[in-house]
Amino acid sequence: MFFRIKPSGDRRYLQIVENTRDGAKTRQSVIATLGRVDELEAAGKLDALLRSGARLCETAMLVSSLREGTLDAVASLRIGAPLVFGRLWEETGCRAVVEKLVGDRAFEFPIERAIFATVLHRLMVSGSDRACERWLEAYRIDGTKGLELHHLYRAMTWLGEALKDQSGATRAPRRSKDLIEEMLFDRRRSLFTDLSVVLFDTTSFYFHGAGGATLGRHGKSKDHRPDLRQVIVGVVLDGEGRPICSETWPGNATDVKSLLPVVDRLRQRFGIARMCVVADRGMISDATIVELEKRGIEYILGARERSDKEVREIVLADAKPMVPLVIPRARDKETSLEIKEVTVGN
Repeated sequence: MFFRIKPSGDRRYLQIVENTRDGAKTRQSVIATLGRVDELEAAGKLDALLRSGARLCETAMLVSSLREGTLDAVASLRIGAPLVFGRLWEETGCRAVVEKLVGDRAFEFPIERAIFATVLHRLMVSGSDRACERWLEAYRIDGTKGLELHHLYRAMTWLGEALKDQSGATRAPRRSKDLIEEMLFDRRRSLFTDLSVVLFDTTSFYFHGAGGATLGRHGKSKDHRPDLRQVIVGVVLDGEGRPICSETWPGNATDVKSLLPVVDRLRQRFGIARMCVVADRGMISDATIVELEKRGIEYILGARERSDKEVREIVLADAKPMVPLVIPRARDKETSLEIKEVTVGN
């Protein structure tokens, strides 16, 4: 049964109607006509009728109480993001890897849950660990009850804890987070896994005040703040855009000198025999190219054209979709580099 408004000229009547089935057809029968809608509303009889019926329905009573402000809410917590990203956290192996590395260490709090909470916070709104502690109050995340700010700080400290075995370190010491990256990659690799293409780029973060006491250095600032100390962060992605590993170096590290240590780590720690490195023009130097070729590593490095004459005369003037463009490499007194053929799409 349901309410229906029946128009009659300028008037509207409220009726209670019931659906009944007659064979394959559905027929509507009027149970009662309650009166004119405007008169019921003016006299408050419609509200009284609905409240009277609501006493027989718990759901309607809750909705009615909520609207009237007489319902006292004990707590209201969000569960969507923890459920979605919690499943991804499990399926990617992040939880299993962190718990395995923590092992029997006597932490007085669930460090894996603290790390997941900070990761989820950065995915949702980003911000500091102090902001994360306040943000957690609005979410229900299994296993995080009782986590406090100093627990989040301890979890971050563990991720950055230097390892005893420093073999294969790049320009910074090997830390717990490096083991996590390598174990996660090992979980998803198969017999045919190879990094035929890896994408590498760097960015910088600068500090205000007394921050960056360990790695903070003055260097070439991409943010146009040479007066502030900074750190350099490099990230390696595979051809499908999945992160493989990251590196954090002192702020005076240059892009040119950061590429080779990452390549060496990929080969030594990730067991990758064949790869093609793709990087922007900030990574280019004669010494870097010579070292890449000495290691037998394929590469694609972006470069500025010395002149757009070749582009106008060869690429743009040709109607073919792909045009071979021969670009001689720069020569100097110390290094003689061969000519490579590059196929450029117009």
